[in-house]
Amino acid sequence: MGNKKNMIKKIKSALISVSDKNNLSSILRILKKNKVKIISSGGTYKKIKKLGFKCTEVSDFTGFSEILDGRLKTLHPKIYAGILSKRKNKKHLKELKANNFENIDLIIVNFYPFQQTLNQTKNHEKIIENIDIGGPTMVRAAAKNYNDVAVITSAEQYKNLIHQLIKYKGSTSLDFRKKMSQIAFSETAYYDSVISDYFNRILDISFPQKKIIYGNLIEKLRYGENPHQESAIYSKGLDINIQQIHGKKLSYNNYNDIFSALTISKSLPKNQGVVIVKHANPCGASIIKNDVDCYKNALACDPVSAFGGIVSCNFKIKKNLAIELNKIFFEVIIANGFEESALKILRLKKNLRIIDASNFTLNEIFKFNSVNNSILVQTEDRQIFTKKDFKVVSKKKPNKSQFENSIFAFNLSRYVKSNAIVLASEKSTVGIGSGQPSRLDSCKIAISKMKKFSKTKNDIVAASDAFFPFVDGIEQLVQSGITTVVQPAGSIRDKEIIKFANDTETVLIFSKTRHFRH
Repeated sequence: MGNKKNMIKKIKSALISVSDKNNLSSILRILKKNKVKIISSGGTYKKIKKLGFKCTEVSDFTGFSEILDGRLKTLHPKIYAGILSKRKNKKHLKELKANNFENIDLIIVNFYPFQQTLNQTKNHEKIIENIDIGGPTMVRAAAKNYNDVAVITSAEQYKNLIHQLIKYKGSTSLDFRKKMSQIAFSETAYYDSVISDYFNRILDISFPQKKIIYGNLIEKLRYGENPHQESAIYSKGLDINIQQIHGKKLSYNNYNDIFSALTISKSLPKNQGVVIVKHANPCGASIIKNDVDCYKNALACDPVSAFGGIVSCNFKIKKNLAIELNKIFFEVIIANGFEESALKILRLKKNLRIIDASNFTLNEIFKFNSVNNSILVQTEDRQIFTKKDFKVVSKKKPNKSQFENSIFAFNLSRYVKSNAIVLASEKSTVGIGSGQPSRLDSCKIAISKMKKFSKTKNDIVAASDAFFPFVDGIEQLVQSGITTVVQPAGSIRDKEIIKFANDTETVLIFSKTRHFRH
């Protein structure tokens, strides 16, 4: 029983300094009821007084006025001695008494809104002024001394604090203080990491000596890729900028496919295109302008693989398309908004997950992969292709349609697991071969899909995400009726490939860059 008493700490004084002043009255009422002395400064002090509660201003408490336009307020020995003193350390007690200092038992602090400021302005001076110094310093001090001091870093924690104060009659438990300490250190680490990331960006430093990865928990998922794996989704921002408006909760695999689909969709022309994804690989895509025909062409590439997949439309879905989408089973449908009449139709399927990606933009710079203590980092493959990125190396030159289809197919090939082969005609895929150790096998799969599902008789182009190391791959494509091939240059046999193209009157286009996606 004695040990339990030692774990309970009475709150006699509290320092409150918050940017987010929501729900302050709820915590002030419980502190007043327990006769807790309140210290505060700046806007928080004014807010507390306005709400009708007693409060001592920091400058009156320390005997030292705020200076440097408010940059220096709480950084004072009387504040930090009160937070950091060990209550059972006789030397500490003696030193506090000698300096006429007193203990501070509760810190309620949240920081200047640095991350929100980044979203609102590019003014460097304003951004710098929103770097909080005193707040994180007090929080770290209180978190370090959790044995004696409680620290609250969010208005969302007020409810738990109130529960503690009611349960323990104006005191807090050690377990509570330790948990709040863990959250507090995460909060200061996150805050500093956002600032660090900002400086890396403005100085154009992609790979600093210390790489910090940060995120906000968006949701803990039921499980990972498989039921025995745990999983959660985080965001560098406050949300992931997609909104689920219908259907079952999203799984790890759903999110993986959704991000793959959105990455491809956002690489297509603005407000154009449909992509169908299965297991993070595209199994059909089209960029023709008519919405319904665009979807039908994407589906026709591989309707078997599309079953149970994810459809991403790079435009708003209307009623006519919704009718078509409801004809087969999809796990998820994504669009840049939905007409109400379309939603009414799609919602007939109870479990269909409907995602509004109107606010989603691709702005991620880096891609990560990790094993054990190692993290592989690279910049994202986000090159926007134009004709200048390609060189026609065959004697036969492509017509306008062939060149446009080649760029469309090559763009898609970089989102297909390597080795990737994409066949396209009329701005739609007609065959995709993916994820094979042999590029020749990927050719066989793409051709097989085309022969099985495609009805097109027009020019068919083939795109490869990397060069053909031997003539056999391009030979197989030409024998199946492909008229144009686009591939990166760089093989020691490039000249043999060019000769074969010329001998067979095939259009051959070289990309200046390779685009593997392992």
